[in-house]
Amino acid sequence: MPDSTHTHPDVLSLRKELLLKKQELSALLEITQAINQDTAEETLYKIFQFTLLGQLNIRRIVLYIKEERRWQCVISFGHQLADFRKLELPDEIIDTCVAGPCPTASLPLDKEWHKLETIIPVGQQDAVRAYVLIGSVQDDYANEEGSKFLETLSNILIGAIENRRLNRQRISAAAMRKEIEIAQEVQNLLFPSKLPNDTQVAVHASYVPHTAIGGDYYDVVTIDQDRFLFCVADVSGKGVPASLLMSNFQAGLRTLLRQNVELATIVHELNHLLFRNSGGEKFITVFFGIYNRATRHLQYVNAGHNDPILVPDSGPVQYLKDGTVMLGIMEKLPMLTVGETTIPPHSLLLCYTDGLTEVFDEAGTEYGEEGLLSLMARNRYLPLPALHKEMLKEIEDFSVTKNQFADDVTILSCRFK
Repeated sequence: MPDSTHTHPDVLSLRKELLLKKQELSALLEITQAINQDTAEETLYKIFQFTLLGQLNIRRIVLYIKEERRWQCVISFGHQLADFRKLELPDEIIDTCVAGPCPTASLPLDKEWHKLETIIPVGQQDAVRAYVLIGSVQDDYANEEGSKFLETLSNILIGAIENRRLNRQRISAAAMRKEIEIAQEVQNLLFPSKLPNDTQVAVHASYVPHTAIGGDYYDVVTIDQDRFLFCVADVSGKGVPASLLMSNFQAGLRTLLRQNVELATIVHELNHLLFRNSGGEKFITVFFGIYNRATRHLQYVNAGHNDPILVPDSGPVQYLKDGTVMLGIMEKLPMLTVGETTIPPHSLLLCYTDGLTEVFDEAGTEYGEEGLLSLMARNRYLPLPALHKEMLKEIEDFSVTKNQFADDVTILSCRFK
């Protein structure tokens, strides 16, 4: 008769295998349930760590994943183990361990890596996306089949995290597109729909944004039958924040104009508004001009902006420099001068932002103010739309980047008749 007190070795082996499969199934269920519950990434890493520890009895676990081309340690757990979050993944692992599990002993690694026995590369889309490093592993997980299961489990985890990241990026990109659309609409509403063109003066403006939402602004506002205000501005920064600051600036400007206050008061109040809204972190350079058709008198303030160029019919050009510092960098302006001049008949005034002159050729030479003056001397009697077109064409031909300008380009010119 067979001895019933002794279990046959084959039965023991089968039981052991069944127990292992049960542990693996539990580990798999634990990970997939966590993924299906839309668990946060940090929590997923914790569940992965405790699943390997609790279900598979793996005592030392390190996980590196590739995020934006950089290897980052997201799990570092085990007795007497170094904090691998502070350690770079060695090139020896990245260059050597790509096709399957590698014993750490086979690689020339520093001593802190010796407590880990096996490196398992996890592939996603024909590239290694993660490395699972394990140590103090029970015998059942020291074989090829155990490593294969760990690779499968890690693949499920890394795949889920990658899908979440891509989904976040898609949501973020869609939100950004919507934000840009709204900001573009806001910016388009800021620009005047109609510019003066009568028997005394003609005004024309051109705007070429560097990005989808530029940081330049121009405006022309009628004050009364004879007077109108015009301005050209450049806000620090680009995108949605710049657009919002510009809309704030315009709202403040138009409110002040309706109150019929002096130009100096307008500038002081706008500076205070900008400083209050941005805390000195953003600023605006701006040129304000108020022209009186009846008296040909121009009152202006240049707040840290490029000097507008007044070209008379004959005689030297005049630069409109008087004013103050850029707006928004300090609560109170340290000084303010309101410039005044009388405009001779047939004069041309050019206001612009620095994107028009800060253009460089292949040799690194700047187009600059000299290039602009030369062009105006040759073309100053052209109709304003044709003059602007010529300016944009010339800087495009001059620039090493052609029509990919490094900054927004804004031109506002006035021809006084």
